[in-house]
Amino acid sequence: MSIRSRFYYDLEPRARPEGLSRVNIIIAVLIVMAAIVAVLETEPTLRDPYAHTFLTIQLILGVIFLIEYLLRLWVAAEDPRFAGKPLGRLRWMMTPSAIIDLLALLPLFLTLASTSLYWLRFARILRILRVVRLGRMSRAFDNVMVALFERRFELAVAVIIALLLMLFSATLLYFAEAEAQPEAFGSVPRALWWAVVTLTTIGYGDVYPVTLLGRACAALIAISGIGVIAMPTGIFAAAFSDAMQKKDEDGE
Repeated sequence: MSIRSRFYYDLEPRARPEGLSRVNIIIAVLIVMAAIVAVLETEPTLRDPYAHTFLTIQLILGVIFLIEYLLRLWVAAEDPRFAGKPLGRLRWMMTPSAIIDLLALLPLFLTLASTSLYWLRFARILRILRVVRLGRMSRAFDNVMVALFERRFELAVAVIIALLLMLFSATLLYFAEAEAQPEAFGSVPRALWWAVVTLTTIGYGDVYPVTLLGRACAALIAISGIGVIAMPTGIFAAAFSDAMQKKDEDGE
C-alpha cells in the first residue's frame, strides 16, 4: 500500500467497512472540542480574561483542520469516485462534504485577516458549525442523505404546499385584521410573520387576531398547520425507514 493509499484509508470513513480509524476518531474529538471552545468564547466573562488562550486554541485547531483538508485533497485521487477522472480533485472539492470542510477553515483566515468585531463574530458562528462535519463520520448520516435524495420531489411538493398555505393564510388575516391591527396585519408581509408562527405550531402570541372573522380564519389556519408539519415529517420518516431496510437487505 502506497503512502497516499494509507492516508486515504485512514482519512476516508467510506474506505473502512470495519468502522472509523483512530485518525478519524481524533478528528471527531477535535471537532467537538472546537465547537465547545467556540460556544464558551461567546460568553464575555470568559472571553475577555482568557482572550489570548482562546485565540491560541483556535489557531492550533485551525491549522490542524487546514492540514487535514490538504491531506484529503491529496488523497482524493485514491477515491474510486474521482480516481483517473479529469479534474478529479476539483470534483472532490465540489462535493458537499468538501465544501463543509472548506467552510470550517474560514474562521482561521477571518481571525488572522480581520480585526472587525462583525467578522470576528461571524467567525465564531462558523466555528460552532464545524460540528456539522461530524456527519462525515456517521453512516447514519449517509442514510439520512439517501432518504432525502430519494424523496426529494415529494419533499419539494410538501414545501411548496406549505409556502402557498402560508401566503394564503397571511392574505386572509390581512383582509380580516388590517383595519383593526394595522401594525401587525396592515400588509401581507406583516401578516406573514403571524402565518409562519401559527402554521409551524410555535405560537409566540406576540400578535393575534382580535376580530370575529380573523379568529374564525385563524382557527382553520391553526388546524391546517398540523398537516404542514405532518406531511414532510411522514415523507421523511417513510424514506428513512426504506433506506434502513434496504441497507439491512444489502448487508444480508
